[in-house]
Amino acid sequence: MSLQEIQVRLRAAIKNSGLKQKDIAKAIGVSAQTVSKYMKEDIFPALDTFAKLCALLDVSSDYILGVSEEM
Repeated sequence: MSLQEIQVRLRAAIKNSGLKQKDIAKAIGVSAQTVSKYMKEDIFPALDTFAKLCALLDVSSDYILGVSEEM
């Protein structure tokens, strides 16, 4: 799986969560601008932030990374 495909899955998970970017940012300890960059595919979260994001969004990191098709 390419980085672009991983970012597409991450963006979809964020979008489907129904949470506002500022609320996501506060919960995982980053700025709202950083979450916006995740959405625009400019950057990918650090591993510790990625783990927090997956937990918050209730989505499997294996799904985002393409290891599994199960969310």
